[in-house]
Amino acid sequence: MISNLGTKCIHEGWKPSEGEARQLPIYQSTTFKYDSSNTMGQLFDLEREGYFYTRLQNPTNDAVAAKICALEGGVAAMLTSSGQAANFYAIFNICEAGDHFIASSSIYGGTYNLFGVTMKKMGIECTFVDQSLPIEELEKYFKPNTKAVFGETITNPTVTVFDFDKFSKLAHKHGVPLIVDNTFATPVNCRPFEWGADIVTHSTTKYMDGHGVGVGGCIVDSGNFDWMAHAEKFPGLTTPDDSYHGIIYAEKFGKGAYITKATAQLMRDLGSIQAPQNAFYLNLGLETLHLRMNQHCKNALAVARFLKNSDKVEWVHYADLEGDAYSDLAKKYLPNGTCGVLAFGVKGGREASIKFMDNLKLASISTHVADSKTCLLHPASHTHRQLTEEQLIEAGITPDLIRLSVGIENVDDLIADLEQALAKIN
Repeated sequence: MISNLGTKCIHEGWKPSEGEARQLPIYQSTTFKYDSSNTMGQLFDLEREGYFYTRLQNPTNDAVAAKICALEGGVAAMLTSSGQAANFYAIFNICEAGDHFIASSSIYGGTYNLFGVTMKKMGIECTFVDQSLPIEELEKYFKPNTKAVFGETITNPTVTVFDFDKFSKLAHKHGVPLIVDNTFATPVNCRPFEWGADIVTHSTTKYMDGHGVGVGGCIVDSGNFDWMAHAEKFPGLTTPDDSYHGIIYAEKFGKGAYITKATAQLMRDLGSIQAPQNAFYLNLGLETLHLRMNQHCKNALAVARFLKNSDKVEWVHYADLEGDAYSDLAKKYLPNGTCGVLAFGVKGGREASIKFMDNLKLASISTHVADSKTCLLHPASHTHRQLTEEQLIEAGITPDLIRLSVGIENVDDLIADLEQALAKIN
């Protein structure tokens, strides 16, 4: 039994037998051969395990999902084509038209739009809440048809820290699961299941891949939420599925029910599978995740301290920084460091921010975040530009906010680049 996370990053997932490939193979095949028609029929009826079509499952993908599952301490996991697909599936697996869920208003802009616009068109209502509100205020947002609570371990782009204790108590009091996007922290720095979360999602495109070469997502189930204890709330898991001859997932698959349903229903019908080639790239990234996260955090803290001491910088938000508003929560939930992403504002507002960014030589202006190379963007102009001014304020995004993703380059080179760009602000 492997206990060390670093060792798990390298050895979990693919378990070759004697004579098999030591490295994870890429099963670049749409289909799988069987000699018996009856065997194929049993696979389609979920009566036996196996592979028959990569849109549902693929050996490469399953090995990588198993590694992430082991890192998070879950019971089952599945890869998706993107982090957006993972978040959509995580909610849609237990919500349908007429249902409601609660989400932090500070989440990534794309997820905010998914929940507040696209899923609204599907008849699923999302209420966005200020995650800093006291528990008594948050209690008011729950409804009889509320089916889940959603948040991010470290919010994107405002880099605030999620209070697991507060939200897990609220969710479980109302008989619904807590779903947490753990992309920025990764299981190296935070394992949400240990703090009461029930389901974890990831954009594996970010730190897990680490190189910016493959888009992907993942959903991990803790196996801790008792669906049958709240059967009336989750009929999709606790009543017969007519498309599979009346299977009741929670009864037949126990702790594996949630991921089995997501695979058998959602992946079957919507097909947001991660390409096996991308899963292979992801596995390579996972092997060094524990090393990279340590360096990201060291570099980010040094950069945050530099920015805080600059007379050209108005403010800096980074939970590992001394005196940060979220420092106490970070010490509680992420004692080994948060991530390499920080937020700050330069003096002079939006125009000064843009001038600063345009003068950088090493750091690149990029939509991406959380990989080995330092990059940054201006959320109000880029990732969150679809939000109204009111929504930007609600999400905590000021006009001067710059999201800086600190890479694993030499930190002196990074600070020199920032310094020369700041010097060009009048």
